[in-house]
Amino acid sequence: MKLLKSLLMATLIVMMVPLLSFGQEDDQVLKARSGKFALTNAKIYTVTNGIIENGTLLISNGIIEAVGANVNIPADAEVIDCKGKEIYPGMIDSGTRVGLAEIGSIAEANDFREHGTLTPQMQALSAVNPNSVVIPVTRVSGITTVWTMPQGGVLPGTAAAINLFGYTPDQMSAGSKGIVMNFPSSPTGWRARRMNEEQKKKALERAFKTVNDAWDKAELYAELEDLSSYPEIEALVPVVKGEMSLFIEVNAANDILSALDWVKERGYKKVILTGVSEGWRVAEEIAKSGLPVIAGPVQAIPTRASDRYDVAYANPGVLQKAGVKVAIRTMDAENSRNLPYHAGFAASYGMGREEALKAITINAAEILGVSDQIGSIEVGKKANVFVSTGDPFETASKITDLFIDGYKIPMTSRQIRLYDEFLNRTPGVDKTKPVIDIKKK
Repeated sequence: MKLLKSLLMATLIVMMVPLLSFGQEDDQVLKARSGKFALTNAKIYTVTNGIIENGTLLISNGIIEAVGANVNIPADAEVIDCKGKEIYPGMIDSGTRVGLAEIGSIAEANDFREHGTLTPQMQALSAVNPNSVVIPVTRVSGITTVWTMPQGGVLPGTAAAINLFGYTPDQMSAGSKGIVMNFPSSPTGWRARRMNEEQKKKALERAFKTVNDAWDKAELYAELEDLSSYPEIEALVPVVKGEMSLFIEVNAANDILSALDWVKERGYKKVILTGVSEGWRVAEEIAKSGLPVIAGPVQAIPTRASDRYDVAYANPGVLQKAGVKVAIRTMDAENSRNLPYHAGFAASYGMGREEALKAITINAAEILGVSDQIGSIEVGKKANVFVSTGDPFETASKITDLFIDGYKIPMTSRQIRLYDEFLNRTPGVDKTKPVIDIKKK
């Protein structure tokens, strides 16, 4: 017991070290600051209104006050010369565990999964850790907003859009939530190998019964009044009433077709398909349904050994060309920062750069229901923007300035601080001296 307590204490200390040291440089804590900022002489990618050459972006009171080639700069604005650089709206990762997962091997550091099959009332926003060391790592890569979501079970919980700056979950909230549902699918992997066809069929029937029973109750609950509290079912009512979106995780082609039929039969209005790794096989059917898709991860291997190596890379492009509105996700925590490279792969494998950029900005914002606030550079929207030395899809490009809710965010993270620390070590390493003296052995 004493050993267990010692291990837990050591674990907590290790987890707290980066939090205590984050954002410090020369013993000074670097904090985000608000104010009035004028970003001048930049190439501005508005996403929705074309590209502005040699433009100026004016940020005031947390919003975009002006953007264009001829913007009057107030005398009290802090001018940031962006000559030779590019400005983009903050990128949006439409599927992550950022804020919910920290260290995979430590259960106490993860809070994205609840016990039970039906837990839609569990709120991802309540579980977000604003002090997660993953957050600074993600945002310095130009990702300002993420859709953080629970996992596990049939109805694992309610996902939330969060901006990657704030001291409390409520401060981080981007104002959008949605119910997550894992669509019933045939058993796969080791489970499938231990089952015959009849057993697989019965397992699928049981899964559908669980799902349909829950939604039947939700539809009944929505019609009645003065009922005793039933949190699991009550959480589903906004979907039934068309007040909240339902995000259906589904991947195999046959399961996607079943999901389309299920949605049509149920008649729910606000539904988004997520994952959709085999969407390219049934792209036309998805397009006919009119449902938007959050695809990804893009940097993934094929679902079937017989498929081409690049089907995951090409999937978003095939869906987009079929007429589907597509957003892209990483479905990661530690490496949500790689979102621009997932989009870059999609761009290179058929989607094109312009559509890939939309997939992680305005398309994502529209699908998540926050396009009135973020997703493009427009007057009146929140100032979630970043400045880059070049194309953010290129690994050689560097993010030099970042704004979230109009706050200028320090360009630092635990990784950056460690890099800077070990790049110029004092005392340094004597390269002429071997680490191990072989002669003495």
